[in-house]
Amino acid sequence: MLRSIRATFIMIGDCVRMSLANILGNRVRSFLTVLGILIGVAAVIALITTVNGFSGSLSSSFSAMGAGTLTVTVTGSDLKSGLTTQDLSELTELEAVRGVTPSVALSARISRGGSYKTNISVSGKNAFYFQENQDVVTRGRALNFTDEDNTTFVCIISPDMVEEFFYGVNPIGESLYVGGIPFTVVGLMDEDSDTSIAGLMSGSPDLLIPYTTAMKLNNANVVTSFTVYLAEGWDSDSATEALEAALDAMFSYEEDCYEIMSMSSIEDTMQSMLNMVSALLAGIASIALVVGGIGIMNMMLTTVTERTTEIGLKKALGAIPWQIQMQFLIESFLLSIIGGALGIALGLMLSLILSRVMGTGFVISTFAIALGAGFSAAVGIIFGWAPARKASRLNPIDALRSA
Repeated sequence: MLRSIRATFIMIGDCVRMSLANILGNRVRSFLTVLGILIGVAAVIALITTVNGFSGSLSSSFSAMGAGTLTVTVTGSDLKSGLTTQDLSELTELEAVRGVTPSVALSARISRGGSYKTNISVSGKNAFYFQENQDVVTRGRALNFTDEDNTTFVCIISPDMVEEFFYGVNPIGESLYVGGIPFTVVGLMDEDSDTSIAGLMSGSPDLLIPYTTAMKLNNANVVTSFTVYLAEGWDSDSATEALEAALDAMFSYEEDCYEIMSMSSIEDTMQSMLNMVSALLAGIASIALVVGGIGIMNMMLTTVTERTTEIGLKKALGAIPWQIQMQFLIESFLLSIIGGALGIALGLMLSLILSRVMGTGFVISTFAIALGAGFSAAVGIIFGWAPARKASRLNPIDALRSA
């Protein structure tokens, strides 16, 4: 028994050596054969690894932007189109809520002197927003509770507005007309200051004004969009339940009056989309593996034809069919494994370059490497089976006669 096992291993070793000798003896043909496997595996590795790195960077950005916040969009009902200032105060009293920031958006004509611009994005915020986002204002002061309570006409402007209307002039204390109404500039905001979910979707505004003033300009007395900052110790799910209970009561338990979004839900949706795209691209790249497998089959069939005499001689000396089949299967397997190994190395290099160009993280995916290696091995065995079987079924007399 042990002698038989030892003989089998010796035979397999001999097959490996002969296969390597045959591959090295036909370097150009072998390289062209493994090229399809190499390209397919490299494409699969590069795509999956790059998407994973991009996904990780995107997840980190989402977590940083939306940590501890929920965004509520109110569609309203027939009896109640939005939330009043009193409603927002009641939500602030919830145990799960640290504070609420309403967001009142409008588009206005901005002018100063003989210059003007239309369709400028204006956003109304409250004082709590600036307490939570202290780096929004780079110069001057933030909006405070006095501005909010007294509906004052003050504003904080973006760098674009400074360049447009106050080039070479200190804008603090100057007037800027919003829809024909003079506003006093009290501060300058940082570029891309709005990192909330709503800001992510709509972009940063050019002017920030008190939300009560924005409601007045909109001729509105309700708020339809606001951000909830969670109290310490509360997660998104439990805070959402508490918020839903309060909002349901405010809207008399009518359905579909509001929508609560968290960054985690957006992140899950984005991750699902990235996974689908990754699977689709990997599937397309896998076509190259099939092409590479056909190349291996073609080469092995050619090899069987070229080595007919050798096969006949081995059979005449006592080689049984499975031994002949094993030799050609090992050669096909080695070709695909060599292509797979080179493809994995090339794929990781491409992924590293792409991650540097896109500015995302580079994370080596063991799943992608295992998938590439498994695919290449499977291709070698599957597409090498038919040529190996053909070689094993050759009649030794016919094979020797063809010499």
